[in-house]
Amino acid sequence: MKEDTKNDNPFKYIDDTRTNKGHIKVWFTAGMGFFTDAYDLFVIGIILVILSDLNSPSFPQTIFYKSILASSAVFTAILGQLIFGRIADILGRKKVYGVEASILAAGALLSAFSPNIYWLIFSRFLLGFGIGGDYPISATIMSEYSPRKDRGKLVSLVFANQGIGIILAVIVGILSATFLPISIAWRVMAGIGAIPPALVIYYRRKVPETPRFSLLVKNDMLEASKAFKTVGKDVKITKVKSRADSFMGFVKSYYPLLIGTSLTWLLMDIAFYGTGVFSGPITLAILGGSAGIKADVIRAGIPLLIGVPGYFIAAYTIDKLGRKLIQSMGFVVMAIIYGVISFSMITVGSKVIGFSLPTTLAYIMFGIAFMFINFGPNTTTFVIPSEVYPVRFRSTGHGISAASGKLGAAISLFLFPYLSTTIGIKDILLMLSIVSVIGALVTIAFIYEPKTKSLEEISKEKIIIEEPTPEVVQ
Repeated sequence: MKEDTKNDNPFKYIDDTRTNKGHIKVWFTAGMGFFTDAYDLFVIGIILVILSDLNSPSFPQTIFYKSILASSAVFTAILGQLIFGRIADILGRKKVYGVEASILAAGALLSAFSPNIYWLIFSRFLLGFGIGGDYPISATIMSEYSPRKDRGKLVSLVFANQGIGIILAVIVGILSATFLPISIAWRVMAGIGAIPPALVIYYRRKVPETPRFSLLVKNDMLEASKAFKTVGKDVKITKVKSRADSFMGFVKSYYPLLIGTSLTWLLMDIAFYGTGVFSGPITLAILGGSAGIKADVIRAGIPLLIGVPGYFIAAYTIDKLGRKLIQSMGFVVMAIIYGVISFSMITVGSKVIGFSLPTTLAYIMFGIAFMFINFGPNTTTFVIPSEVYPVRFRSTGHGISAASGKLGAAISLFLFPYLSTTIGIKDILLMLSIVSVIGALVTIAFIYEPKTKSLEEISKEKIIIEEPTPEVVQ
């Protein structure tokens, strides 16, 4: 028996194998959840536009109710990330995989049939809890199944489904607003969010427990064998275990990384959700004057669509350029763009009355900011926590980091309606520029580069090896 953190890695076969059909199946199962997460989180911005035009007494659109509706799912996502993240490290990833999708589907369906604002807020709370649970489990499962040279790409592509979800939210919003009465349009938009998670529940229940958790925590040789076979061939299973540690021991050993992964995600989500969900008021301030509900939905959605390629650029380059470089660069570009747009705004009090830049250029720059968020910290803050923590606390560390991000998002979404009427869009963008600068500095100070390394090497996993390393069964 011996302890090792790098050599004689029992997961060498998985680390060195090529990406194959098994990895794609795991990616699809995990990614479908993120497709829905993004759709449900961002469609509320379009629903708010429609509810404002509907002017129904059952759905009052005061600043207070707008703030609660915009942020409700994000607040409960924090609980979902913390609770599901910890449970997945205690009971296993498979034990709870699919439960969060069921909660998500139920919340989306209830949203569509909400008779009043209170029911809609409750439904969004429920939906957010399911969304939160999806973050640490999907990221951890994909990371623990991935080969080391493509791990960043595969985990990034799980997250890239967020971009597809945003596209669908914009398209469904435009089509619903165009062809349906507005009293029905928003309900259709909410209800569609229940379909993908309902379809994927079965497949999530069929995914074997990850090879790392099966061996290092459960010491389940049979389950580990199924996991190895999922992404390749039968192998001789090495009898290994991970040195157990207490939660406080984990925090003491990894607190600098927890600061790095949590604080950068918080800062990123302050910018991303504030500008994303409230793209409507920002584009209205840039372009000036309402052009009607359909045109306003389109104008608010285009910057989000401009940002979508950033997800896939990040996935293509992350294992080449590295996580730390991409994250730092993204924060810096965000800071520059927000700062330039802010300083170009001419205001009277909190109201924007003109621009020193051509408004079309400012509008395009706003869209480019989304591209560098996605080709930057929006992707990397999701990937890094799935790699840098040991197996017994991997989904816990990811859950803490993701919950910190959603805390930033909730703060941003709740305060934005108030700040837009007090200090105005100009100063909001200036604040987001400063937030982005801080994000770049925290990345440089606290994050180290995990590309091309095994999870055990990155996390300094203490593995006790009791048998020889596995060999492929011929």
